[in-house]
Amino acid sequence: MDKRESMWDYYLKKGMSRRSFLKGCVALTSLMGLSTDMVSKVVEAAEKKPLPVVIWIHGHECTGCDESFIRSGSPLASDLVLNEIALEYDHLLSAACGEPFEAHLEETIQKYKGKYILAVEGAVSTKDNGIYCMSGGHTFTHLLKHAAANASAVIAYGTCAAYGGIQAAKPNPTGSSGIGMFVGSTPIVNVPGCPPIPEVMTGVIMHLALFGQVPPLDNEERPKQFYGNRIHDTCYRRPFFDAGMFAERFNDAAARAGWCLYKLGCRGPETYNSCGNLRWFQGMSYPIQSGAPCIGCSNPHFWDEDPLTLRMPEYEPLGNVDKIGAGIAALTAAGVVVHGAMSMVQKQQRDEIEAKKKGEQ
Repeated sequence: MDKRESMWDYYLKKGMSRRSFLKGCVALTSLMGLSTDMVSKVVEAAEKKPLPVVIWIHGHECTGCDESFIRSGSPLASDLVLNEIALEYDHLLSAACGEPFEAHLEETIQKYKGKYILAVEGAVSTKDNGIYCMSGGHTFTHLLKHAAANASAVIAYGTCAAYGGIQAAKPNPTGSSGIGMFVGSTPIVNVPGCPPIPEVMTGVIMHLALFGQVPPLDNEERPKQFYGNRIHDTCYRRPFFDAGMFAERFNDAAARAGWCLYKLGCRGPETYNSCGNLRWFQGMSYPIQSGAPCIGCSNPHFWDEDPLTLRMPEYEPLGNVDKIGAGIAALTAAGVVVHGAMSMVQKQQRDEIEAKKKGEQ
């Protein structure tokens, strides 16, 4: 790519109207989780900022993140790849392959040093010097370090890239891990999920493309606009949880009536993601809406929770959380009784003091 054009240049080239361009900018503002007062800044960036060069590399993974990415509905993945970013290298989405393709990767790294966005999908194999994951004749560890050192920012797409994912599940024979320790001082954005929500993936990359900086991040380097709430906070079954109304089996009347799935293994109360508000397949549904509990796929080590439907782990010698909860409830009840008795004693003492004062008067 010799001439880097802006998004507005592409709209003009395709004969699209200014109105369509502005509507697209409004949609992007919403997609990126920004307030409406940021629309003018998005428009300005889309008019002037050249489309970013993106290099997408793959480690230990199943290409599920790519598959999720191409199902983005707002914007369409085709629009994003063809009109809004310059995707120069991707194992799955590129037509080229072999030595010329690898040579193009190196040319892109050198030509746009310090200016391109590096997207990483998959875990890093560290055991035996990384020989269990090779790319272009080199270990993935070598490729990741080389590409990250020259990038402006790194996006870790998926739980594998962020934390190690399924490849890092016990006993982790390949020594797989997240990419964080291999990117050096280059800014990183973790976008966990197995896979991540398509619109979250496109929203993060468009934020970097338009503003040239990472979005606001939490303490785990996740973008706050997409990982600021628990699944529990946006779940439409939450009122049943608050009312203590739970499904006991997947096929009981409570499950069919839409009661809370907490006792069936739902990890919504401890999982941060946007499934409850963005949902999947352009807002059509998400696991809890389909009757399946959240398995916490955006959490580190989620795959080692065995079985996935077990939500009440044992805390020896205290027992499981049901028993702990019952014990706490009993202690709370006892505390209420003691508090009530003490209140009565204090009231009686106050009454006696007041009566004594009246007698002295």
